[in-house]
Amino acid sequence: MSPLIMVLAVLPAVFLIIYIYKKDKHDKEPFGLLASLFVLGALTTISSMIVEVAFGSIAGMILPPDSIPYKFIENFFIVAATEEVGKYVVLRLRTWKSPEFNYTFDAVVYAVVVSLGFATLENILYLMNGSLETAIARAVLSVPGHAINGVFMGFFYGVAKHAQRMGNNKRCSTNLWLALIAPVIIHGLYDFFISIEMFVPFLAFEVVITVIAVKYINRLSKDSVPL
Repeated sequence: MSPLIMVLAVLPAVFLIIYIYKKDKHDKEPFGLLASLFVLGALTTISSMIVEVAFGSIAGMILPPDSIPYKFIENFFIVAATEEVGKYVVLRLRTWKSPEFNYTFDAVVYAVVVSLGFATLENILYLMNGSLETAIARAVLSVPGHAINGVFMGFFYGVAKHAQRMGNNKRCSTNLWLALIAPVIIHGLYDFFISIEMFVPFLAFEVVITVIAVKYINRLSKDSVPL
């Protein structure tokens, strides 16, 4: 991997982490906590690869790999579900009971950092023998895509934490599920559109979810509620 490609593999995540960190207006999160989330998120890349290869092989024995049903199952139930479940498990185990989790926007910061940990290692591995064009494309699309998934995960995760503090266990449970389901759907659609080469719907989808994610970040940063 050339130095330029290495920079392109890592720089987008660094930029996005700085961006989301600056949006945290109340009681900044400690470096140690964010570093642990980043590293643990990166490690889920390895577990996800193992699971994806295993289940992808099984699905390939049942369905033709070039068929729409196979691509649908692969993108939603194997790739998106495996990767987002890994991120969610790290998020839940590392932060739910943390005393640092004391504002609703913290949830967005945590989820985005976990997602970018995953995206960074995935990007490095993907670009080991990749071209400059691939590195640029992933810097513009793939890494921000993982961050966007983190925004949606964090949004519902923060709502769930607030609901728990208010004693509304049903709302807490519902939003914990949404914190997982929403990014799986978004991630699955992203990959599915690419796999079936529907590039116009893909680009339209990317624009829409990016705009929504940025609006969420700005609104949640401004209206962050103490927990």
